[in-house]
Amino acid sequence: MTETLKPATPDQLRDAVAWANSDRKALEVVGTGTKRGLGRVLQTAHRLDMSDFTGITLYEPEELVMSAGAATPMAEILKALDEADQELAFDPPDYSKVLRSRDMGTLGGIIAGNLAGSRRIKQGAARDHFLGFEAVSGRGEFFKSGGRVVKNVTGYDLCKIMAGSWGTLGAMHSLTVKVLPRGEKTRTVLLFGTQAKEAMQALSDALNSPCEVSAAAWMPASVAKRSAVDRVKKAGESVAAVRVEGFGPSVEYRCRALRDLLGAFGETEELHSQRSKAFWAEVRDVAPFADKDDNRILWKISLPPTDAARFLADTAEIKGAEAYCDWGGGLIWLALDAPNTGAEGLVRDALKRAESGHATLFRGSDTLRAAVPVFQPESGPLDALSRRLKDGFDPNRVLNPGRISEGI
Repeated sequence: MTETLKPATPDQLRDAVAWANSDRKALEVVGTGTKRGLGRVLQTAHRLDMSDFTGITLYEPEELVMSAGAATPMAEILKALDEADQELAFDPPDYSKVLRSRDMGTLGGIIAGNLAGSRRIKQGAARDHFLGFEAVSGRGEFFKSGGRVVKNVTGYDLCKIMAGSWGTLGAMHSLTVKVLPRGEKTRTVLLFGTQAKEAMQALSDALNSPCEVSAAAWMPASVAKRSAVDRVKKAGESVAAVRVEGFGPSVEYRCRALRDLLGAFGETEELHSQRSKAFWAEVRDVAPFADKDDNRILWKISLPPTDAARFLADTAEIKGAEAYCDWGGGLIWLALDAPNTGAEGLVRDALKRAESGHATLFRGSDTLRAAVPVFQPESGPLDALSRRLKDGFDPNRVLNPGRISEGI
């Protein structure tokens, strides 16, 4: 039976981790548990419940900064930002439907996973908006990094290390993030009927144009028909999409320029305001594969956009395979019907033919996540570096041991 430790203050958190470290007790670090299905399955006798570290402690819209407890619900964060007409520019995704969880989760979960949406191609990842934190290491010691402003510093940038560490290096209890004003207008240019290779070229041309594209995606016809946006749903063919945001006159001008540019590839159309926002929420949140009856294995593939069309072709014959692209082809969501193996060998073999890339098993059973590498296996030097980091922060493997890989 799992025993739960639920500290309510930073001192109690330190004491709990120090006890676990001294007795060599492994802890599963949990906020609200919405991301427990991501990463390798943990085998721990104790759970560290961080849910009491909640609430916005500082929000200064004029200074573009917010601090909050790590377990603060994203719904609370987004509500406060919306009231001030601001946003987290890295566009945090809501994976609640695709992961069958109850809600979007917490700020700490988004940062610990370094999760970002379609705007990543322009604004960067979550780590690029992560200003500071306070945490307890696996040694049971307080440590912190950063502050409330962006500035040049010497030494290690621990925010970059903690974002994407999945709670394996420290238990963060307080975080500070940069926020930005929301764009006045958003519009999306749609391009119809292009196949993968041609679509990747069209998206590349748009991204390399002076139009300041903030999102670029492509869906084959079978995926597009699942959209709730009528023009996409009823297209009956593949749909490529590019988004522009900002002041009204600028958005209108850039849309015209993009339609002129993409018109060489096929028919174009525009989505305005709410329909544009609804479409990109679907892309960001993996809505095409989130239907309650869709129990296929789901892979998240990161690779150079120039390799996207080839990867799609190489995986097209896997049973149940269906995919769409975000990040201008740099992100592929691949669903397939292989509950026992996840077609892991076929997926990673296809990825080897790319210049570089990572394949992450995003949705699968506990049995599958225990049987195959969930995250892309690292090369020798990178694996050694990851282990040295773990040794430095958590030498006795107390915090989320093995969530990323064996021993990390």
